[in-house]
Amino acid sequence: MKKLVISVVLFATCVLGAVAAKTPKYIFYFIGDGMGLGHIMATQNYNRYVINENAQLTMTSFPVASVAMTYSYSSPVTDSAAAGTALSTGFKTRNGMLGMNPDSVAVTSIAKYLNDKGYGVGIVTSVAIDDATPGAFYAHVPSRSHFDNIAANLASSNYNFFAGASLRGKKGAVETVIESGGYKIYHGMDAYNASEKSGKTLILNPKEIDSSNIGYTIDSIKGALNLPDLTKAAIEHLEKDSPKKFFLMVEGGNIDWAAHANDPGAVIKEIINFDQAIKLAYEFYLAHKDETLIVVTADHDTGGMALQQNNKALYEYIDCQRMSKQVFMDECTQMLKSNKVPTWEEMKQFIKDNTGLFGKIPVNENESAKLESAFTEVFVNHDTKEYKTLYDSFNGFVVKVFNLLNKKDKMGWITGSHTGNFVPVYSVGVGSDMFKTLNNNIEIPRKIATLTGVTMP
Repeated sequence: MKKLVISVVLFATCVLGAVAAKTPKYIFYFIGDGMGLGHIMATQNYNRYVINENAQLTMTSFPVASVAMTYSYSSPVTDSAAAGTALSTGFKTRNGMLGMNPDSVAVTSIAKYLNDKGYGVGIVTSVAIDDATPGAFYAHVPSRSHFDNIAANLASSNYNFFAGASLRGKKGAVETVIESGGYKIYHGMDAYNASEKSGKTLILNPKEIDSSNIGYTIDSIKGALNLPDLTKAAIEHLEKDSPKKFFLMVEGGNIDWAAHANDPGAVIKEIINFDQAIKLAYEFYLAHKDETLIVVTADHDTGGMALQQNNKALYEYIDCQRMSKQVFMDECTQMLKSNKVPTWEEMKQFIKDNTGLFGKIPVNENESAKLESAFTEVFVNHDTKEYKTLYDSFNGFVVKVFNLLNKKDKMGWITGSHTGNFVPVYSVGVGSDMFKTLNNNIEIPRKIATLTGVTMP
């Protein structure tokens, strides 16, 4: 009997030891920039009521679902630099600082630790590759605006794969610095697909698209990069160059841009696009269940988006919006610069075609009069006042149009900036149980470190 007990104990000890020693070989870290719980819920309801009643976001189907706190060292409301540093290094820092602790001492990201352990590393974003969130995984600068230094840090990172919209340092010079680090730079997917698809790589926007993001999903820009394609390219590249183990961080940066603009349709379509990228990782997980970990979270909430009314018919209005607020503004700017300013009736048709207002979305006489008054101020009286968000500026007429669109969609916003709200955490795969409980954002990279045998200070 004693021998049996001893054998059982030894067996249990061996099993527990094996479980404890299990290390993910393939790690996917998805960060929805600005993606709060309200954004997720709005998109989930859109899927349910418009796409298919059984449709569910891939991320919300994961077995582990929790939330994380996002405050920075210097503020209860973080910016992307401090939040990116927390999510990559496990350290809180001051807003605006990147890859440094509050005392301006460089701190190491989980990507760098894993790269040093032989993992291939990929960093993908839908905004500039030197923006705060991607930069937090390879750069160490006291200010997120030090773009030339961030580019130099990218060049020396030795990571396998980068992809994003642009570089914002000195034109030409930053590309030369990155190429000196052994990277090949490709402008657009056609250029990359024509390559050997191996070696140290950076994919940027096609040269004809000069923007710090890859374009909004809702705008369907011909020839533009898109996040699922970049994610697919990163996975295939890492499988080729580092087949035994790799780490891939993917940021949905345009979610934040759209949320700063309080743009309801653009936010929902960006989260769907982000979720399509997650689905690619999930398909990889299904083929490597015992070796893969996927973690999805956000750096902060932007806008405090919330649903004001439970009326499923309203979600049908989302597809009436056919362009982002940014592109709507660009079109209005071109009209103002042209020799022929549109009449109010022509503008009403433009609004109908691109937002659904005056069409499927009803507009009463009072609402119409207010829009016409704003139209007159901007297009007839040439009121040049613009209202700035973090990334864009909108004239008073565009602001009124999209305020009405939000009212009709029953989408509420508390700000055009960041909030201190909780953000979601979803996980599946090896070690995902570690993310079940309420997380402070600095715990997420530390838990990944624990799973991979990395010791963080």
